[in-house]
Amino acid sequence: MSTTEAPDVTGKPTLAKGQETAALLELRHLKVSYGAIEAIKGIDVMVREGEIVTLLGANGAGKTTTLRTISGLLRPKAGEILFEGERIDGVPAHHVVGLGIGQSPEGRRVFPTMTVVENLEMGAYRFKSVPQEDMERVFDLFPRLRERRSQYAGTLSGGEQQMLAIGRALMGRPRLLLLDEPSMGLAPLIVAQIFAIIQEINAQGTTVLLVEQNAAQALALSDRAYVLETGNVQLSGSAQDLLADPRVREAYLGEGAG
Repeated sequence: MSTTEAPDVTGKPTLAKGQETAALLELRHLKVSYGAIEAIKGIDVMVREGEIVTLLGANGAGKTTTLRTISGLLRPKAGEILFEGERIDGVPAHHVVGLGIGQSPEGRRVFPTMTVVENLEMGAYRFKSVPQEDMERVFDLFPRLRERRSQYAGTLSGGEQQMLAIGRALMGRPRLLLLDEPSMGLAPLIVAQIFAIIQEINAQGTTVLLVEQNAAQALALSDRAYVLETGNVQLSGSAQDLLADPRVREAYLGEGAG
């Protein structure tokens, strides 16, 4: 008898009871402060190998702060960050990339005066030479970037810059990909393309932690999700359960409580 059940709405098989995969990332009682202001107030978050997990929340909830702390750009005030069971809180950001964690930041932050290829090469800085097979993988995922490989990043459209930011992160060969607001400011058709590509990246074996305000699309894509409010986890569970939760539907999907 198979150890899996029928695929869920994401198209991935649902593990049978007792078959959960190991935690790839764990945040334990994580606290992060900006001076006297406590932005993250002791949260617990877990991402299992192979999952897509979403952090939902309004502006100022602490979503981006959480990703920046995982990446080593911010140091926690208290708590632990474990990656593959080893503590990484306090590890410098450039070493975190080497451990297998890549991030596509909020606002894309491509290098505008460098070409598409040069931006992608920057994502592979930890290697002695740029792995051409990784460059081809990015171009296969984002054919538009192949067409614009010699174009300056600053002249790309918003959607193309988002593709480039994700592609640049993939060039570091991450086991865990952190995506911060990949749909921000993009037209609905481009958003649909970006989410389809995120699903494909995950299907190819990369675990994803996604920060997103487009709750409907993010939850449709994800295995599990956490809802952050003012630095605290208010709700967590399977994406399907949260998508059906009236509190989530009212706060993030624009539906009335009654």
